[in-house]
Amino acid sequence: MTNSNNKRIAKNTLMLYLRMILILVVSLYTSRVVLKTLGISDYGVYNVVGGFVSMLAYLNTAFVGATQRFMSFALGKGDKDLVFSTFATAKQTHILLAALIFVVAETFGLWFINNKLVIDASRMVAANWVYQCSIVTLMITIINIPYNACIVSHEHMHIYAYVSIVEVVLKLVILYLLLVLPGDKLIVYALLQVGISLLLRLIYAIYCRKHFEECKVRPSIDKPLFKEMFSYAGWTALGSLGYTFKDQFSNIILNGFFGTTVNAARGIAMQVNGHIVPFSKNFFMAISPQITKQYASGDLEQSQKLVYAGARYSFFLLSIISIPIIINIDYILKLWLDTVPEYTASFLIITMISSLIYSFTNSTTTAIQATGKIRAFQIGVSIIMLLELPAAYWILKAGMAPPYALVPVLFTNSLTLVFRFYLLKKLVPSYSLKKYYVDTVLKCLVLCAACFLPNYWLKQYLPEGFAGFCISVIVAVLFTALVIYYLGINKTERVMLKNFIISKLKRKQHP
Repeated sequence: MTNSNNKRIAKNTLMLYLRMILILVVSLYTSRVVLKTLGISDYGVYNVVGGFVSMLAYLNTAFVGATQRFMSFALGKGDKDLVFSTFATAKQTHILLAALIFVVAETFGLWFINNKLVIDASRMVAANWVYQCSIVTLMITIINIPYNACIVSHEHMHIYAYVSIVEVVLKLVILYLLLVLPGDKLIVYALLQVGISLLLRLIYAIYCRKHFEECKVRPSIDKPLFKEMFSYAGWTALGSLGYTFKDQFSNIILNGFFGTTVNAARGIAMQVNGHIVPFSKNFFMAISPQITKQYASGDLEQSQKLVYAGARYSFFLLSIISIPIIINIDYILKLWLDTVPEYTASFLIITMISSLIYSFTNSTTTAIQATGKIRAFQIGVSIIMLLELPAAYWILKAGMAPPYALVPVLFTNSLTLVFRFYLLKKLVPSYSLKKYYVDTVLKCLVLCAACFLPNYWLKQYLPEGFAGFCISVIVAVLFTALVIYYLGINKTERVMLKNFIISKLKRKQHP
C-alpha cells in the first residue's frame, strides 16, 4: 500500500468516526424520548412494520454492493468512459428496481402486514401509515444508491461527516415536533422520518452532481454492462436475502410467539447495535474501495494486506466499544431508558457478540466481490443464514425464553466466517490460511478475551452508581486500546498510527 493510500484511508476513517460519534450521542438521546413518547407497544409496531419493508430492501442491498464494486473497479482501471457508463446504467437500473420493489411491497407486503402480523386492531391504521411511509423512504433510498456508491468509490468520506451535522439537527427538530404536534404520535413520527430521508438524499445527490462528472450525464443503459451488473447483483441479492430475511423473519417469529412488546425489546437492541457496529464498519468503508482498486490494478499483494488488516481493525475497533457496554449493560439501559423492556439486555449482548464475529467477514466479502465470481459465495451464504429461522422457531416452540431465538446467529456467523475465506482462497490461491485464521481471527479472539475477563472481574469490585460506571468504562477502553496497540498490531502499523496522530496534532497547532 502506498503512503498516499495509507493517509487517505486514515483520513477517511477519522472523518467517518467523527460522524458516528455525533450521530451516536444524539440518536441515543432521541431514542429514549421516542420510546417514552410512543410507548413500548407502538415502538414495537414501528420496529416490526418498518422492519418488514427493510426485509424487502434486500435487493437494494444487492445493488449497493454491485454499484460500488463496478464503480471502484472502473476507477481502479482508470477507464473514464467505463466510469461514465457504469453510473448511467446504475441510475436507470435503480429506477427499475424501485418500481419492482414498490409493486411487491404494495401487494404481498401489504397483505402480510394486515393479515399475518400480531398487531392490536386499534393500531392497524397507524401500522399501515408506518408501512406506507417506510415504502416511500425505501424508494428514495434506492433511487439515490448510485450517488452514495460514487462517494464511497471516490473516497470522499468527509461529506458524510458534514451531512451528519444536518442529520443531527433534523433528529432534534423531529424530537421537538413529535412532542408538540397534535395527532397520532406513531403516524407523526413515521411522516417526519420520510422528510429526513428525502432531504438527506437530496443533499447527497446535489453534492455528487457538483463534484463527479459521471453524475452529470443523462441516464442511459449500456446493455452488455447492464447484463453483467444485473447478473452480479442478482447473485448478491440471493446472499442478501439470506442475511436480511433471517433478521426480519426472526422478528416476525418473535412477534408470532410474544407480540409487539418483545419486538420493542429486540428493536432497542438492534438500534443500539446499529449505532455501535459502524464504529468498525467506518474503517471498512474507508478501506473497501482500495481492496477493489488494488485488485483491479493487478496489485494482489497490497489487496491481500488490506484484507487481513481490514479484518483485524474492524474487530478491534468494535471490541473497544463492545467490551465496556457488555460489562455495564444493565446500568447503561437503566440510565438511558426510563422503562427497559424485558429481555432487552440479553438481546443486545447476543447481538453484539454476533456482530463481533461478523466483523471479520467484511473485508473478505469485498475481496470476493472484487473478483466478480460470486455465485457459489452467495448461494452458500444464503443457505447458511436461512438455517437460523427453523432453529429459532423450534427453540421458541420448545418453550424457551425469547433471547434464545438469537443464539443460532452465533453459529451461522461463525460458519460463514469459515465459508467466506475458503471460497476466497479458491478464487485467489495466494491468500494464506495461517495469516487469516491464526494470525488474524484466533489472535483477535484471544486478545478480546484477555481484555474482557480482567475488566469484568474489576466491575464486581467497583461501587454501584455513576462513579463506578465511569471508572469501569474508562479502564476498559484504555486497557483494551493498550492491549491492541502493543499486541494486536505490528510495529509498522504502530509507527503509521503514531505518525498520523502526530501529524494531526501539529496541524491543529499550526493551522
